Amino acid sequence: MERLETGIHAGRLSPADYEANFSDLHPRLDNHEALVAADRCYFCYDAPCMTACPTSIDIPLFIRQISTGNALGSAKTIFDQNILGGMCARVCPTEELCEQACVRNTAEERPVEIGRLQRYATDAAMQAGRQFYARAEPTGKTIAVVGAGPAGLAAAHRLAVKGHSVTIYDAREKSGGLNEYGIATYKTVDDFAQQEVDYILSIGGIEVRHGALLGRDFSLADLQAQYDAVFLGIGLAGVNALRIDGENLPGVDDAVDFIAALRQAEDKGDIAIGRRVVVLGGGMTAIDAAVQAKLLGAEEVTICYRRGKEHMNASEYEQDLASSKGVIIRHWLAPKSILSQDGKVAAIEVEYTKLVESRLIGTGETGVIAADQIFKAIGQSFDAAGLGLLRMESGRIAVDVEGHTSLDGVWAGGDCVFGGDDLTVSAVAHGRDAAESIHRTLTAAAAPAVAVA
Repeated sequence: MERLETGIHAGRLSPADYEANFSDLHPRLDNHEALVAADRCYFCYDAPCMTACPTSIDIPLFIRQISTGNALGSAKTIFDQNILGGMCARVCPTEELCEQACVRNTAEERPVEIGRLQRYATDAAMQAGRQFYARAEPTGKTIAVVGAGPAGLAAAHRLAVKGHSVTIYDAREKSGGLNEYGIATYKTVDDFAQQEVDYILSIGGIEVRHGALLGRDFSLADLQAQYDAVFLGIGLAGVNALRIDGENLPGVDDAVDFIAALRQAEDKGDIAIGRRVVVLGGGMTAIDAAVQAKLLGAEEVTICYRRGKEHMNASEYEQDLASSKGVIIRHWLAPKSILSQDGKVAAIEVEYTKLVESRLIGTGETGVIAADQIFKAIGQSFDAAGLGLLRMESGRIAVDVEGHTSLDGVWAGGDCVFGGDDLTVSAVAHGRDAAESIHRTLTAAAAPAVAVA
């Protein structure tokens, strides 16, 4: 077999190969396929799939609407609960949520394709330019939303529908957050993230200010002084460090930065990739980075995870997807040091691990994996700059069930809050529910007092 060029290089493949490799992972169902898929649904009265959905979409109803040819009605059922239903249909781990709960699994070990049916309906509405919502009469209330990711967009949309005026502050050049910068390119083709942002903002009443960073350009106290309420949907900005020798060598990169760069590249051939790539981590970021390294032309891609297969945060489906693309997943390996040659990455030394009384320890046995590029995907940290006296718990913002923080007039949701599960769909639920709480609080404060005789 012809060996690929060593080192980190761009343009390893032909334009046709890039186009094929980064085509839509699960293309939209056509009309006939959607009707056949919908026909498999039992339309359960007490549907377990609804309970498994963090946004509680009425799944039997939207599938029934598809089965009767009412795709637009189906989309409204979805958007009523999840205004980012199009992206969630593409990236949700449905195999662990709604589809895992589907009763079809009992009889056939194959669930109804809920995610693909959701995409069919939401795509139909967006492509038709169908806007289901109109703003209520202006309330005169103003809300600041920090972060234009899933949580922030969901909160802003629900608040705008209620008639409030919303200003979103985001540090990046584009809105979308994780959906724009952190999702594998082959899962969201055709600039879908921005299409969805445009659809959400078309309701009106929402201003977005890009390039505005909390803690640098403004503080939480500044927003509290200017607005009637504040919602924080700021996600996780920091990247955890390996804290091993060689971490700062050229060729050691953050997986999140790699994914973001690929998402923003007009030409996939401009993205440089190594011949032998090692990805450290066991979550979705590790899987996405590894698969895309392979799709960019890396000859060997290995994921190293310090625990076992059953401990990986990435779903079994995603692990199998990586394996099907030629990615090697090795378990019970922890990074020990990064080795160099001529000032560049040459290999990584790893130590075998094991669990002893539920505690992970190194065995003392080591090995070396050749690599010219290493991606860190060992989790992200929360940056609390600019948040003042906001109460934290385990390094994230503490909130109650409605998203209230410890400060009056301040709510939060998404990855930045304690207890979140780092899913787009959960962030949407947080933003939506916090918006309802904000609306109740503001309207209650504005209601005239009733005289008591």
